[in-house]
Amino acid sequence: MNLFTIPVPSPSSLWTTVRSGGAFNVAASFAALWAFVKVLRMLRWRVKTTQLLSPPRTSLIYGVSRDLASSHDRAAMYERWATEYGVVYMIPSVLGQTNVVLCDPKAIAHFYARETWTYVKTPTTLAFLESSIGKGLLWSHGETHRRQRKALTPAFSNAAIRKLTSVFYDSAYKAKGQWDNVIESSKDDDAVIEVQNWMNHISLDTVGIAGFSHDFGSLDGKRVSVAEAFDTIGSNQPSAMDKAVFLLASVFPIILKIPNKRQNMFTKLGITMEQISNELLIRSRREKDANISQGGEENSLIGLLIKSEGQDAELHMSAQEVVAQMKVLLLAGYETTSTSLTWALIELSRHPDVQTRLREELLAFGPDPTYDQLKANLPYLDAVVHETLRLHPPVPESTRLAAEDDVIPLSEPVRTVSGNMTDSISITKGTLITISMETINRSSAIWGPHAKEFKPDRWLTEDGIGGKAKEVQGHRHLLTFVDGPRTCLGKDFAVIEFKAVLLVLVKNFVFEMRDGPDTPVETVRGVLPRPRVVGEDGTGVPLRVCRYE
Repeated sequence: MNLFTIPVPSPSSLWTTVRSGGAFNVAASFAALWAFVKVLRMLRWRVKTTQLLSPPRTSLIYGVSRDLASSHDRAAMYERWATEYGVVYMIPSVLGQTNVVLCDPKAIAHFYARETWTYVKTPTTLAFLESSIGKGLLWSHGETHRRQRKALTPAFSNAAIRKLTSVFYDSAYKAKGQWDNVIESSKDDDAVIEVQNWMNHISLDTVGIAGFSHDFGSLDGKRVSVAEAFDTIGSNQPSAMDKAVFLLASVFPIILKIPNKRQNMFTKLGITMEQISNELLIRSRREKDANISQGGEENSLIGLLIKSEGQDAELHMSAQEVVAQMKVLLLAGYETTSTSLTWALIELSRHPDVQTRLREELLAFGPDPTYDQLKANLPYLDAVVHETLRLHPPVPESTRLAAEDDVIPLSEPVRTVSGNMTDSISITKGTLITISMETINRSSAIWGPHAKEFKPDRWLTEDGIGGKAKEVQGHRHLLTFVDGPRTCLGKDFAVIEFKAVLLVLVKNFVFEMRDGPDTPVETVRGVLPRPRVVGEDGTGVPLRVCRYE
């Protein structure tokens, strides 16, 4: 008999056991069977997975997961371990689990090329996404993911984004007008503005108009329920108990179904996004039926979603899938671009020389650039944007589950637990794989000795990005938008919006840290990690802003 082949009792034999034994005996039998299966799986994993070096376990229950969860710089921890144990290594995790961490460009390229098929989201991630966002592009994998992505792709083509560039500018100029009024009403020639909240408004109104032909009006001061739901999560940081529950949920996903304050906030966010999505869909269907929609709207995001609802559609999506895609866009539009814009303003406030040089390029260019000019004609703006995306990826890390056995090649050999050197590692079905995008983007081994510094100039010279950085197979050698089949579909949308908004703000205003250039900034949890000036409430980033004369 194969050690790893387990006979499964038939339903009739299980029923016989239940009838002949007491409840306690039945429960004990199932517990013993569960433990037996777990032991066999562990034995198979140990035999077939390359056993790598790892940091010591600091907790019997949490491994090193609690240290990572409480760290102010997880990326530095991963990088330190890579230096000590090799470019791939293991870390002890919750209740005996082990994660394989990839810090090698060749291994990471292999991984991303097989994502959604060989490497899939963990049961915990799937449970969380399904309960808060639904079975959309973030949740799906394999053929379902391919179908959903193909249906949405026309909305993010170059031609589509070219038409949306004016929307990005309109939102930025709305914010400019409001800031002009704030500064005008102040006693001095400047004002302290909490910029992160404004970047949220810009992003939400932009995604509403660009994606759904709907103006949320948050820049005009309107109360928007979805913005309030997002802000509530950012204003209530997870407690020690919340963190413990999240860690334990990596082993027992059902824990996520137990109500608690933070889980209730995510549930409310999901319900709010669903209500708004349904309202926008109903309105758009009516407009389509009444032939109010203008020509070309079928390639807008909401036009494509309505088209995909048809039973005869080539890339049909169910009503639930359509709503889930709208929730994904709301989440991505609100959380990612707004966070990146906030980090850019922080970095420019910390580096006034960079801010001045950027403003000079923008003023010298003249009128607001077109889509094509934003892409190709403003090199220093491009450098500032990508340096911000390098240092501050909105999604800092991810963990996936191997759905089948695999062998991952390495660009350099590593030492195994047995002391042997290997240039590839065997991965067994069920193995957890972690990649820290933030670590790879900031790694001194990959980006050189100035990797942790904000240096836009690295993007302007041929040798500015050298060595191992060129081996990273992501957008501009970054993992910010990941790679492979799950590369961020809205990447070009996000970069052009980022450039257009930053251009308008830097041309018209000068930014400083309210308490000086050395003001400490920390990262806190919203839906995604967000910056916050130390000592501020929620996700506050107050900057001193004055008009550029």
